[in-house]
Amino acid sequence: MNDKILILGGGIAGLTAAIALHRKNIDFTVYEAVPEIKAIGSGISLAGNAMKVLEQLQVAEQVKVRGQLITSMIIQDEKGNFISALDTRKFTHKYGMYNVAIHRGALHEVLLGEIPPDRIKTGKKAISFSEKENTVVLRFDDGTEAEGAAVIVADGIHSAIRKQLLPDSTPRYAGYTCWRGIVESTWGIEDQAVETWGTTGRIGYVPIGDNKVYWFACKNAPYQNEHMKRLSREALRKNFEGFAQPVPQIIEQTPEENIIWNDIVDLKPISRFAFNRILLIGDAAHATTPNLGQGACLGIEDAAVVADVLEQQSNPVKAFQIFEHTRLKRVQFIVNTSQRLGKVAQVQHPLLAKMRNALFRLLPDALNERQLKQVLNIAS
Repeated sequence: MNDKILILGGGIAGLTAAIALHRKNIDFTVYEAVPEIKAIGSGISLAGNAMKVLEQLQVAEQVKVRGQLITSMIIQDEKGNFISALDTRKFTHKYGMYNVAIHRGALHEVLLGEIPPDRIKTGKKAISFSEKENTVVLRFDDGTEAEGAAVIVADGIHSAIRKQLLPDSTPRYAGYTCWRGIVESTWGIEDQAVETWGTTGRIGYVPIGDNKVYWFACKNAPYQNEHMKRLSREALRKNFEGFAQPVPQIIEQTPEENIIWNDIVDLKPISRFAFNRILLIGDAAHATTPNLGQGACLGIEDAAVVADVLEQQSNPVKAFQIFEHTRLKRVQFIVNTSQRLGKVAQVQHPLLAKMRNALFRLLPDALNERQLKQVLNIAS
């Protein structure tokens, strides 16, 4: 009998699922589309809920060593005036939860190091599937096939398998575009994640270890706008030159060839993740805008849950149904909340922005902490 679980996608969700299955001695193989999994990308923040899972999988210490502990999250206006702040050390002391910011490439290296190399097959882009009585067959664009007891689909927002299952599920543009970069730190940025909301856009920065700072800049724009796509580093710096330091300097000192541009998209919430012996997880199931810093975190949570249900329930069809019932409501809440927060943060009309900032300053710390508990899935 074929009991192997096929994991489609070697991103954060797929690799974490592989580690979780490996820890439980469940047979698996990971299939990744690219010929070689390289340490590329920008920065990423792993909130307490994700770090809890990585602790359970015995990789959290490596992530902490490669990244940077974040003890506070600050929102300010373009002049550097306080809007909102949250001391995450309270959650560390009370719940044992802590935030880590890290280079995506470093995180990938840590995850890859926990998986036997012979369990990962690269250059395997899945294009379709078919089901037999007790197995699923994946077909790849190189003409090969793979057969297993079930498939965990973790190949991202543009998943071809999800499109086969749900033809109407397409990425949804959030209304703003984004530039990202990593730069050597010369500003004494140590353990704070800072986000600045202004009338010409929004920018945030966070240390990610190794004396590096990851930054992102968002601006309202039409979808796939050619002007935004071709925007130079100098033009981007000028857009944010009225912002408090070190914002303009961060952009100016980033090598232009290292700045990544893309539109911000998510996946409109879908009503199913489980399709008999096929399960959608991570961005393939619930891609979210980055406003809550929960995209990768949800994928890491998914990985732990799917390994748990497969350990408890030998029938993958039933296990995947349990997963769907367990995860659906939570991830829909995160996707919808993140989308709403993005719209608020991207307000660029001067009067509306001033009113928004004033309202946020009035919010009590207890309310902010209660909302964060819900995001982190901490029981009240």
